[in-house]
This record gives sequence, structure tokens and C-alpha cells, in this order.
Amino acid sequence: MKEKTIDDIKIGDRAFFSKTITETDLILFAGITGDFAPHHVDAEYAKTTMFGQRIVHGMLTAGIANNVITQLVSPGSLALSTEIKYLKPVRIGDTITFEGEIEDIIKEKKIVKIKVACKNQKGEIVIDIKAVNIMRIH
Repeated sequence: MKEKTIDDIKIGDRAFFSKTITETDLILFAGITGDFAPHHVDAEYAKTTMFGQRIVHGMLTAGIANNVITQLVSPGSLALSTEIKYLKPVRIGDTITFEGEIEDIIKEKKIVKIKVACKNQKGEIVIDIKAVNIMRIH
């Protein structure tokens, strides 16, 4: 992926990525983070929760959103802040489409504001993200 400069980026630029979340994704994420909460990994326990089945870690889904953020800004950009709103649970087998868009640019500071809507296969927004990145300063 070619590195972009602040002049390459425009308000309204968009990027997309889709991924079906698998049980393997969930287990690997639990292992690397140490988050083995039973509503994620224990199917019998999860049946007793308000969700009725296991749900995917919110940060797993939010982390995948970095794909579109990187597409929009550049692999060399750095995250300054990220606001994440978890709106609906993500379940194993859900296909999530990540729709990113440049909302604002502060050219003199090389700062880019990005929004990402994470939608399930029903078109429901499951996670809403607002990110602020700084472009690589050469």
C-alpha cells in the first residue's frame, strides 16, 4: 500500500472491508488478550445470558476496523484517539462490513478525523467508531 500524504486525503473519501467472524477468530483473540469471559467462550453459560449465545469480543470487531482506517490514511499514520460505541452484539458467523469515511482534516497539524460504521449482514450498525489519526511527519 502506497503511503499517503495529507494532500492525498479528501473529506468524504471512503473505504470498505468485510469479514465473517469465525469461532477461530474469537478463540485466538481470547488467547492473545487473556479475555476468557464466559459469555465469549462458554456456550452453555452464554445460553443463560441476555444474548442467548456466545458473543464476539467488542474489541475484536473494533480492531478489525483498523483495516479501513489504514486504507483511508496510510500505514504510517498514528492513532491519537478512538471513541468506540458498542450498539449491538456481534455473533460468531456474522459478516461485518466496515464502512470508513474521512470526516475532517486539519492540514496544518496533519490530523485526520475518521468515522467507521461496522454493520452486520442485516445492515444494522453494531459498532460506531470515531478515530483521530496524525499523518506521518517526514
